[in-house]
Amino acid sequence: MRILVAPDSFGGTLSAGEAAAAIAEGWHRTVPGDQLDVCPLSDGGPGFLDTLHAGLGGTLLSVTVLSPLREPVPAAVLVVDADGVRTAYVETAQAIGLPLVPLDRRDPTVTTTAGVGRLIEAALDAGANRIVVGLGGSATNDAGAGMLGALGVGPVEALGAGGLRLGEVQPADLVGLAAVLERLSGVELVGAYDVDVPLLGLHGASGGFAAQKGATPEQAQELERSLGHFAQVVGQSLGSDLGRPDLLVGAPRAPRLSTAPGTGAAGGLGFGLAVLGARLTPGSVVVAEAVGLSQRIAAVELVVTGEGTFDWQSLHGKVVQAVATRALDAAVPTVVLAGQVTIGRREWGAAGIAGAYAVATSDAEVVASLADPSGTLAARAARLARTWSH
Repeated sequence: MRILVAPDSFGGTLSAGEAAAAIAEGWHRTVPGDQLDVCPLSDGGPGFLDTLHAGLGGTLLSVTVLSPLREPVPAAVLVVDADGVRTAYVETAQAIGLPLVPLDRRDPTVTTTAGVGRLIEAALDAGANRIVVGLGGSATNDAGAGMLGALGVGPVEALGAGGLRLGEVQPADLVGLAAVLERLSGVELVGAYDVDVPLLGLHGASGGFAAQKGATPEQAQELERSLGHFAQVVGQSLGSDLGRPDLLVGAPRAPRLSTAPGTGAAGGLGFGLAVLGARLTPGSVVVAEAVGLSQRIAAVELVVTGEGTFDWQSLHGKVVQAVATRALDAAVPTVVLAGQVTIGRREWGAAGIAGAYAVATSDAEVVASLADPSGTLAARAARLARTWSH
């Protein structure tokens, strides 16, 4: 039987490559004769650069950037030349990823995306006329303000002090925006987001994700207000009419940029990129095209994908959705193997998924999977092979 093994990373426990290798090893324990095509994937978050480098080749340029806590950390830019276009790929998790912030220092009211600005500068210095920025796995919640400040949009003390400080930003703090837009006018900028949420609202940057980055419920509410204010000021600075009162509710409307899918990704970094004219698209689509996912699916009889937690976010632009959509088009069944599964059959069945299986279904199994993520994943894959191989 021909099978495509195409998972995302498993949270902070396994990279996509490690997860794919574990699934393949476990599967071959049960059915050593099956032909496995191992294809690690990414949604724009951690592993974005490694996956693209494996699929596209190119040159990795080393860069030192600022972490979310303003400490120097190593990162890289992948430069690929093809068809007369020099594309630079950036993985923002290398600069602002959650693992860069110790548990006892996690506070998204003060973390900054300034390091991403340095990565974009490095891409420009490399002569890129197309820059693709992978968004996901961040420790930040500043709507990309730190990145904008690092690029010269405004003073670092106003834009690089974290999301909470954005409630005090005024149009004068964005005095350099026009000059930065002019500088980037000849560059195609793409934001490859990991989840298609908007900047504001219940499932936005603050309401949906600030808590997992260390925010209290009260801080999440303050961040929502601060980012809303920042969006209004940005709208004014762009010369739009999007801050005019809505006559139906008698209150200012948030700029339409803040409601676009993906603007809430990476703590609102998608919004900051959209302000610079970026086109926002699912990172899983960018990677799928780079590795020829559709063609590889068409050559097999079953697809096994997965991630750390298979939840509501998984069906909003992440790897599992990208795989399932393409497999459904090719009439190839997809099964999901995840650390945990928290959505029901109705949801994943409607997405065209034939089965969803968890490595851990009890507290004891969660502890065991964290202690040996590769071994427990391989063992679950071995059991899965008994059901799905023929």
